[in-house]
Amino acid sequence: MARLIVSLIVVTISVAILCIYAEELYSDKYDNTDVMSILNNQTLQEQYYNCVIDAGPCTTDIQKFAKEHILEAIQTNCKKCTEKQKQIVTMIKDWYEKNKPDQWHVILSIVTKM
Repeated sequence: MARLIVSLIVVTISVAILCIYAEELYSDKYDNTDVMSILNNQTLQEQYYNCVIDAGPCTTDIQKFAKEHILEAIQTNCKKCTEKQKQIVTMIKDWYEKNKPDQWHVILSIVTKM
């Protein structure tokens, strides 16, 4: 009987610890978005960039989602990202470093001030 009680206490404590340390992930609603088609379309890329850095309006739900989460995802090394979102953030980072390094530096300067 004592063993059963000890086992239940250990399980209860383990579950409590897991609940405390479990991070809520960002919604996966936009995980299947073709990010490269956005980045390679100058008009769309500029709209998203301006939205994220507060230089223009966020006119679509996905732009609003990006604005709410991308900077934090970069800052926290995707702590709350799904596996697909980790790939997307890496893709965005690589694209900006190669194609728009000045804009990438602006994004990083915002992230470092957070």
